[in-house]
Amino acid sequence: QVQLVESGGGLVQAGGSLRLSCAASGRLFRVYAMGWYRQAPGKQRELVATITPGGSTNYAESMKGRFTISRDNAKNTVSLQMNSLKPEDTAVYYCHAYLLSLGSLANYWGQGTQVTVSS
Repeated sequence: QVQLVESGGGLVQAGGSLRLSCAASGRLFRVYAMGWYRQAPGKQRELVATITPGGSTNYAESMKGRFTISRDNAKNTVSLQMNSLKPEDTAVYYCHAYLLSLGSLANYWGQGTQVTVSS
């Protein structure tokens, strides 16, 4: 079965940086769109950024200019470089992938990694 595993979460001071990584593994044949979403306590999960195999990106407005998403198609990994972090960025960050596995296309999610930004 396919699984997505995130790493890189942690505690950082406001204005600092953090880099998240995610690797897709298992019986997968082709990974299409990948991205990052986040969920803060008491709030709905929201889009952070997405990226296609060709490198086209999409960012939530509040993240533009501060966050950068990238991917390595050969390794089936996606990363999120977060700069100028704010306390409002505190949330659980989830990796997402839309991929082909066992003859069907489906959405997959990672377990989530905690990012805490202190003031």
